[in-house]
Amino acid sequence: MTVDVPQEILDALTDVEMPRLAADKSAPESLTVAGHMVPVYRTGCVVVGSGAAGLRAAVELERRGCNTAIISQSAWGGTSACSGSDKQTLHFSNTANRGDDYFEMARAIRAGGAMDEDTAYIEAVGSSRAMASLQYLGLPLPQDQLGASLRYQTDHDEVGRATSCGPRTSRLMVKVLAEEAIKLGIPFYNHTTAVKILTDDEGQEPKVRGILAFRPKESSEVNPFGLVVFQCSTLILAAGGPGELYRDSVYPNGCFGSLGLALEAGIETVNLTESQFGIGTRREGFPWNLSGTYVQAIPHIYSVDNAGDEHHFLGDYYRTTQEMASNIFRKGYQWPFHATRMLDFKSSLVDLAIHRENQAGRRVLMDFNRNPLPVPGDKPFSLDELDEDVGTYLANAGAKQEMPIDRLRHMNPLAIELYRRYKVDIAAEPLEFAVNNQHMNGGIATDTWGRTSLQGCYAVGEAAGTHGVTRPGGAALNAGQVFGTRAAEHIAGSGLARIADTSDISAVVGTAIEETSALLKPDSPLDNKTVRDDVQARMSDHAGFICSYESVEKALAEARELNAAIRAKGVTYSRTAEIGRTLQRIQMALASEAVLAALEYFIRNGGGSRGARAVCDPEGESLPQTRIGPLKEFRFRKEQDAHKTEQIVVQLDGDKFDIGVREIRPFDEQAKSFFERDWPDWLTGQIYKTSHE
Repeated sequence: MTVDVPQEILDALTDVEMPRLAADKSAPESLTVAGHMVPVYRTGCVVVGSGAAGLRAAVELERRGCNTAIISQSAWGGTSACSGSDKQTLHFSNTANRGDDYFEMARAIRAGGAMDEDTAYIEAVGSSRAMASLQYLGLPLPQDQLGASLRYQTDHDEVGRATSCGPRTSRLMVKVLAEEAIKLGIPFYNHTTAVKILTDDEGQEPKVRGILAFRPKESSEVNPFGLVVFQCSTLILAAGGPGELYRDSVYPNGCFGSLGLALEAGIETVNLTESQFGIGTRREGFPWNLSGTYVQAIPHIYSVDNAGDEHHFLGDYYRTTQEMASNIFRKGYQWPFHATRMLDFKSSLVDLAIHRENQAGRRVLMDFNRNPLPVPGDKPFSLDELDEDVGTYLANAGAKQEMPIDRLRHMNPLAIELYRRYKVDIAAEPLEFAVNNQHMNGGIATDTWGRTSLQGCYAVGEAAGTHGVTRPGGAALNAGQVFGTRAAEHIAGSGLARIADTSDISAVVGTAIEETSALLKPDSPLDNKTVRDDVQARMSDHAGFICSYESVEKALAEARELNAAIRAKGVTYSRTAEIGRTLQRIQMALASEAVLAALEYFIRNGGGSRGARAVCDPEGESLPQTRIGPLKEFRFRKEQDAHKTEQIVVQLDGDKFDIGVREIRPFDEQAKSFFERDWPDWLTGQIYKTSHE
């Protein structure tokens, strides 16, 4: 029986109003260097980013007596606040109605390989605390009448460790954490874009001295670039992933992340070859993942050519109507593309089929007012003729309604309501979609406390490359909460951020401004749009979820040429307000070269196909089959088992990238703690002094 959820409840879970920020205070001092008089703010720790991970870090720092400030390009405008799916997932340790085994959960988190085993255990054991603290702050995670959390199965999750507040789960996380940050009085500097990490190497190794940022309102005759300095002894990078790398992307517009910023500073990165791609609506309209109940409702998927003719293209790929419909459904919890699922008529054959339709110039749509058409020559679609796992799920959900829109309305009315907020009524019209870049599983290399290779610098959330090849859906939200807390604990334990840094950094700032000025050239033939289009087209066309060594090699050469041109000629801008965006585009060009360099290295050294991509190769061992024959042009390499135990490390040295491999950090499940032996290390802070690199 379908339960009608009152409209006010639907509204509250889709129109999530964010708290208002107080006006930030003017800088108490300024510094005149390199012909610029720049405002200076001094603090103990700066958190770059106002998403769920960054806010968690800031709240935990402030609770521990640290001197903290948050800077954000656009408060409530990042992926945490603006992205999601049908019922966006938070992964947590609670399943089978009896709690969980942290060892088992850690194994599931790292199952795809190329992930540090100790990190997976930290995420598992920390999930209970992360979830409980979010509930304490008011996150409305659903429970049954006896207080147990409601759960379901999600991507790379065979057990059912997922829960959700609905499509806006991460936005609700941001809201409750932001409200807490405001209550704690943490200074928040909005419309402030971090453009360069300030470092010095007066000691034995470089260390953080602060952040050079762009604030349009600070632009003046004496500060023509609108630059400001945030001086600090510790820094947390939490500005998300490089969402502007790809043209075909489900990231909200303007999400640049911290990767380019970190690369410029010479910080080590790992697993840049690993991303997630999946079906979703394009960013030109309302970018959103079409996982979960959107496809579990089993809508009709078709394409339209330039003449307006419809094509039932999935009927050419699957052998029976039952097989086709069941794999449309499975995209709900097998949402990310995975190369092995192109084989044996599995669910990623759907992704490949959509890709081929788009390559042919056809638009692909999802119609919730029609059931799937039958495979030619086979029986019509029937809810009584589905694979056992699919039929059982729909029966348990009570989703036996005749039409997809009614099944969707029964299982998740919020999924319909959300699109209506953006003037798209999927109950009345088909929905256009494609396979898009959605998340970077790699990123900045960190240890078990979130420390990067730069002394005093930490990375949390999607900025951190803590994920391996695959991860359970919602594990990224959990990881941001766990490591936001871990980083704050380590910083507080070090004592470095309790007071503001007041040392003289004029020389460091002067060098940074000179280097920034060298990139901003009014007479350059390169502009913001040219760099954007060049980078995004190259990444989508040559480094998407279908690639080959030849295409990656060519793309890498072109990326190197672009970055050489930027170094030689700079990039122009039309007005001061574009300076921040221009510098971010330059960082995306650098990040693009880093990703392509890692991918070229991986494939050249025998790397095969796995979560992020299928590496097509005429000599490949794997050949996708369809109802009408093999797809020979998409023959691909298998993954090598040895690559599951290592990570590719990329670091900028001068104008070139150093690339190497390191073994993943192991975790000894047999090592046990002992209270009396280990408590003193906690009491004295010794646990924060142990290296886990």
